[in-house]
Amino acid sequence: MKTRITELFGIEHPIIQGGMHHVGFASLAAAVSNAGGLGIITGLTQPTPEDLAREIARAHDLTDKPFGVNLTFLPTFAAPPYPEYIRAIIEGGVKIVETAGRSPEQYMPALKAAGIKVIHKCTSVRHSLKAERIGCDAVSVDGFECGGHPGEDDVPNMILLPRAAEELKIPFVASGGMADARSLVAALSLGAEGMNMGTRFIATIEAPVHDNVKHALVAADELQTRLIMRSLRNTERVLSNAAVERILEIEQEKGPDTTIADIRGLVAGTASRRVLHEGEMDAAAWSCGMVAGLIHDIPTCQELIGRIMREAEAIIRHRLEGFLAA
Repeated sequence: MKTRITELFGIEHPIIQGGMHHVGFASLAAAVSNAGGLGIITGLTQPTPEDLAREIARAHDLTDKPFGVNLTFLPTFAAPPYPEYIRAIIEGGVKIVETAGRSPEQYMPALKAAGIKVIHKCTSVRHSLKAERIGCDAVSVDGFECGGHPGEDDVPNMILLPRAAEELKIPFVASGGMADARSLVAALSLGAEGMNMGTRFIATIEAPVHDNVKHALVAADELQTRLIMRSLRNTERVLSNAAVERILEIEQEKGPDTTIADIRGLVAGTASRRVLHEGEMDAAAWSCGMVAGLIHDIPTCQELIGRIMREAEAIIRHRLEGFLAA
């Protein structure tokens, strides 16, 4: 299957594994890339630029296929040393960067000078158009269904994707609610040229997370995610657990007076690592998309991507062509 996304990134299948904090390590990224998709190392999961350089080198040892690095630009006063992280990416020979969070505009000259292709994650058409204007090569359009931060517009992909297709000239992939062949075919029909999967890749053999997390995704349905931090206008979709219920209680009690300090211990990275790496399922909130309802097994990345592509071809050739024949 060839699309502008496969051509842009030099990959076999139009499937991207998005950056995920405490999940996007070299082992998962390489497994996705070896299966023909585009694996992504999460840059800020690495404590220092030197750690990122070592993780990039590890990925090169595990795959000779293209892979990328995610850089999330955080709205903080004590910003990470982004120029140093970018230097590690450039010196590591990485040619694809997925940016997220705030606009990457100030870092685009350095990335483009190094010949790096940039795909920016956006939760609205207006942000997608800004990404196009500042020189991004592609966009990941994240609908309201997505795990993590879906923005504040609450627009689902059945509306957001065709709106993006109406406005954008650069290619884009669908993110949020993507899990299988049906997701891919639907995304293509709505104007996307591939799909980005996050939550689905957590439930794979190679994902470096505790088995409790993987089995929780298989057991969950589409009704078990919650939206936290709405009062802070930093909405995050997470899987319901005791920590999440406590966060919601605090937000209900304090309303617009809620501050990040009130919930920090339940959303901090150190706490979420206890969930993802140690399997303490009620220790903290952790990002999860509504797509959990479509996760029924824990395959290898090769099995998952191969199945998606085979079934997508079958849907296009048999089901959709069958409607035309009828």
